[in-house]
Amino acid sequence: MSIAMAHTPPVALTIAGSDSGGGAGIQADLRTFAFHAVHGTSALTCITAQNTQGVSRVDALPPEAVVAQIDAVVNDIGIQALKTGMLLNQPIISAVAACLSDLSNTDTSFVIDPVMVSRTGAQLIDDDAIATLRHQLIPIATVLTPNRYEAEILSGQSIATLKDMETAAQTIQKLGASAVIVKGGGFTGELRGVDVWYDGTTLTKLTTACVDTADTHGTGCTLSAAISANLALGHAPLAATKRAKDYVTKALSYSLRIGKGQGPVGHFYPLLDPKRP
Repeated sequence: MSIAMAHTPPVALTIAGSDSGGGAGIQADLRTFAFHAVHGTSALTCITAQNTQGVSRVDALPPEAVVAQIDAVVNDIGIQALKTGMLLNQPIISAVAACLSDLSNTDTSFVIDPVMVSRTGAQLIDDDAIATLRHQLIPIATVLTPNRYEAEILSGQSIATLKDMETAAQTIQKLGASAVIVKGGGFTGELRGVDVWYDGTTLTKLTTACVDTADTHGTGCTLSAAISANLALGHAPLAATKRAKDYVTKALSYSLRIGKGQGPVGHFYPLLDPKRP
């Protein structure tokens, strides 16, 4: 009879929506945690009916149900890091913010993916929800991860150049987040895949190799989850973000050609090529 080897891994929590197609949301986050050897826990905010071609239905959970999930995890298992994804509406955002405020005096790291606007520029939540996010969640973020269009809303400026990204990151960081990474995934040309980091002291451009693939579903969720996982593992915020970008780039290089639309990134690429670091 073999004896189990006890192991206590770091724990991360994702507070986000469910993607029935498995490419983004809770499903992407939990896979990302797992491939960083971090135990993943979850609090669902909404259930979506979606696939590679789009979303056909969204059902929100009651804010009380979201809070109950968070409390169940925190009060028993404990967490080193968490990320928020699609919070969907103002009542859920406010409820989640109250939960996170209770954790703000702990060593828990908060990665806030605002999920306000899609990479194509479509607004995903209403103005009241955006205002609540701005005033209640962003000020307690360890790392905030807006895409180009979200950064435009939060900074109040248009973003078309690297200088614009830098200025926006500095403006957004003043909202209270410890650090901001303005993502350039929605750009084409020389800014494609270029992100800008600002933490109040360090302003730097983060770049990785560009991967030519149309299957990029879930990249934003995966990046914020990977940052959370690396923070849970004890890496400093900037180092955690660089490691996360590397993970996403490699996952993109193994993206999945499934479905009739845009496939997801290949979160489990280490299983496909054991020799690849």
